[in-house]
Amino acid sequence: MEHGLTVTHVNLQPGQSVEVKGTILPSCTGFEVNLGKDCDNLILHFNPRFNCKGDMNTIVCNSKRDGVWGEEERETKFPFEQGGKFQASFNFASSEIKVTLPEDQVICFPNLLDLDVIDYIEVAGDFKIKVLKFP
Repeated sequence: MEHGLTVTHVNLQPGQSVEVKGTILPSCTGFEVNLGKDCDNLILHFNPRFNCKGDMNTIVCNSKRDGVWGEEERETKFPFEQGGKFQASFNFASSEIKVTLPEDQVICFPNLLDLDVIDYIEVAGDFKIKVLKFP
């Protein structure tokens, strides 16, 4: 069963961050955290995939401009497990989003849209969100 949460009018500025915590469902194939202007303009599509779209235990990152996907980047260091906890911090800088994961793993993804504010956050997929925090 998919779960989801969409938050708009966030007004996240460079230098600010958002933390996402929750539980990965036991039968999870994948889930996503999207940050951007709206659903068609994403500075970051963060998509851990257990077994989804041909990827196994891979984190896929991408951007979307005016509804068109950019080029995917893949990370094979995969600190998640089905039925386990998820925690990540998304730190917004003017040039990139820095994602801090368990085991001190950091993924940096460039701000290809040159956004100066993030107004949209979506969490979706086989994931039950517990906390969305703006420290």
